[in-house]
Amino acid sequence: MTTRPIAIVGAGEAGTRAAIALRDHGYGGPLILIGEELHPPYERPPLSKAALTAEAEPSPSAIADAYRLADLRVERLAGARVTAIDRAEHRLVTSEHGGIDYERLLLATGARARQLRAPGGEHAILLRTYDEALALRRLLRPGARVVVVGGGFIGLELAASARERGASVVVLEAAPRILTRGVPADIAEKIAARHRRAGVEIVAGCAISYIARDGGAFSVALSDGRIFAADCVIAGVGAAPEVELAAAAGLAIDNGIAVNGRLQSSDPDIFAAGDCCSFPHALYDGRRVRLEAWRNAQDQGAFVARALIGASEDYAVTPWFWSDQYDLHLQISGLVDAGATVISRDLGEGAVLNFHLAEDGRLVAASAFGPIGKIAKDARVAEMLIAKRAKPDPAYLAAGERKLKALLAA
Repeated sequence: MTTRPIAIVGAGEAGTRAAIALRDHGYGGPLILIGEELHPPYERPPLSKAALTAEAEPSPSAIADAYRLADLRVERLAGARVTAIDRAEHRLVTSEHGGIDYERLLLATGARARQLRAPGGEHAILLRTYDEALALRRLLRPGARVVVVGGGFIGLELAASARERGASVVVLEAAPRILTRGVPADIAEKIAARHRRAGVEIVAGCAISYIARDGGAFSVALSDGRIFAADCVIAGVGAAPEVELAAAAGLAIDNGIAVNGRLQSSDPDIFAAGDCCSFPHALYDGRRVRLEAWRNAQDQGAFVARALIGASEDYAVTPWFWSDQYDLHLQISGLVDAGATVISRDLGEGAVLNFHLAEDGRLVAASAFGPIGKIAKDARVAEMLIAKRAKPDPAYLAAGERKLKALLAA
């Protein structure tokens, strides 16, 4: 009898890392990696940064090229779309390759950029793929007028990249300030100030009435009557988990594909990892979260490989986010909104590290901003303290002259 493969739908960070980890952990059976893009699996963080600002047009930053996947005996189906899951028969239906049987299935379908919900919102450019980054790169030229809708991570990274390319930039944000999701107000203001120094105009607390197009030019009208002329409008208003395939197959959905601590869905033979799934986080009393983050996709890809071949532990890796904008670096460990008290540590040269403590004194998050050389070491220690469920002395945390590393042994 022929052994049916482990099939992975989604050849991004989580799916590709899972395929590599399966081989690292000794799985020797057939393995299929299915992706809709023709490019070999590549890293997405550079798309809003280096892919736009590099002097020469870059190539995708490969996670694993065709030779690496061949060495691992991973059958890669590129440019392939899975249209249905037949759970009873353990079979995938594809538009290009017919039916594909599976023994166990990993859904690593990721997320899609949200389209702007305003009249004319279809004129706004979205960024999710390498090809979209190349198309955008051609528009970001010196003197171009760029309007970025959305003051979150992706919108601000795009704003910084556009300025580095010599474009004039306006950022429009519906909320009262930028980075309302997961970034403390003091750090958000530091980031806003850095953008303003670079020449970016930030308009917060605004609503878009419509976007109009006239040939190659655009007008972005706000509800208060202001109108911004643009050669390019970019939407950075978040991402939605790709759950249509899972939902059509009858899997439980809850802000993504709902999985348990092992990343196992409501079907015991189907798992999910990365941006597409929500899971109960062991570090936060089983709170269900969905994390749109590069390292979470990496970590869950490696973790779910063990679960696919029988491991029983629950996922408990500390959430970690990062963003580079101009010459400054942002790192956030843990879930900021789980904290009740904030203790700040001055790291010098304008760098700051905030510690977010729960009501019982446990360190649940840390947020750092500044030159990477000033924040990286202490931010890493803070991440380790979160994982240890430490309850450090607030006075010690605030004392910049005292070594954080000493708390790890306490």
